[in-house]
Amino acid sequence: MSRSPGRKQENHKISRELFVLTYGALVAQLCKDYEKDEDVNACLDRMGYSIGIRLIDDFLARSAVKKCRSYSETADMIAQVAFKMYLGVTPSVSCSSAMGNEFSLILDKNPLVDFVEELPAERASLCYCNLLCGVIRGALEMVHLAAEVTFLQDRLKGDAVTEIGITFLRKPEDKKHRR
Repeated sequence: MSRSPGRKQENHKISRELFVLTYGALVAQLCKDYEKDEDVNACLDRMGYSIGIRLIDDFLARSAVKKCRSYSETADMIAQVAFKMYLGVTPSVSCSSAMGNEFSLILDKNPLVDFVEELPAERASLCYCNLLCGVIRGALEMVHLAAEVTFLQDRLKGDAVTEIGITFLRKPEDKKHRR
């Protein structure tokens, strides 16, 4: 089927509610498939990683961002552009190390848990939104930034906020390229 030359390509978007419900069904199925929360967490992280390594191309094409020159710029870009673009929220960013390689993304509202009240008692160590950690880690790896990404706080576990910790694993390159 060919497109008419003057017609714009339609950008199909999935409704937020459908996405959140589908994600909930995915996590519920993983909980049925795996007995241990650690296995569910690892599976969500792997899925997120696979999404992240593919999503970065879309992000770079749609956002037209320039190269980040520091870890703090990268953390701000993740919060202010990527989260806003894909989840419709903008987490706050705080640096949590003197070296400047550890950051926290603090979400006052996490759209993935809109229809989740609390985790069952038998799933206390489940990291329900661990997919996000994998997405961030995979996307960063594709732009040659190795990082460790983990949940530090989670509203579903009774914390005041949802906090994702990002630790960049390599030293920032101080070399300036000579022409």
